[in-house]
Amino acid sequence: MADVLSPHLPTLLWLVPLLPLLAGGITTFMPNRMGRPASWLALGALLVSCLIAVAALACSLAPVHEHAAPTPPVYTWFRFGDVMLQVGLVLDPLSAAMGAMVTFVALWIFIYSTGYMKHEARFGRFFCFLSLFSGAMLLVVYSNSLLLLFMAWELVGLASYLLIGYYFAKPAAAAAAQKAFITTRVGDMAFFLGMIWLYGQTHTLLFFDHGHGLLETDVLAS
Repeated sequence: MADVLSPHLPTLLWLVPLLPLLAGGITTFMPNRMGRPASWLALGALLVSCLIAVAALACSLAPVHEHAAPTPPVYTWFRFGDVMLQVGLVLDPLSAAMGAMVTFVALWIFIYSTGYMKHEARFGRFFCFLSLFSGAMLLVVYSNSLLLLFMAWELVGLASYLLIGYYFAKPAAAAAAQKAFITTRVGDMAFFLGMIWLYGQTHTLLFFDHGHGLLETDVLAS
């Protein structure tokens, strides 16, 4: 399997977070009476993501001289003068293992929820929120850019708020969602300011960039 999928992993890896995000976006526009099809769509998208994530893990753990996992390309998201913001994904044994674990655990949560939540009036909307949360978390796992990580983390915060406040008619649930939203916004501000400072010091937000990334010693020591 590794020798077949390895050349296509730079493209396929994007599908791991994007499929659940796409499923979440589609189910947003599905009426509540279509809750069951919405759950099937969300479950199917995550199942494909899980299979790709497991294949990516197999490739990342393959011997170096056989089917070593390739480094997905980096894309320029924004350029203005000397300022260039790039985004991309990273595939190494750690991110591959985390991605496979997250998709596997989330898959069972989705399967359990199809039965546990089937009597809810807003059954489809629950899977919309759950898909958004899963896709955003996977984007956090695979991000090779602090900028992309920040955007994914914002989506995680939004999806968490929606899931915690799913039973918004209950005062306790609404209060808990509001508390979580305010708490994460404080952390997000520190994240954002730290990201700006780090870019000013290093002129990059990539974690790995052929010796010039944030997690590579020559940049940190400069």
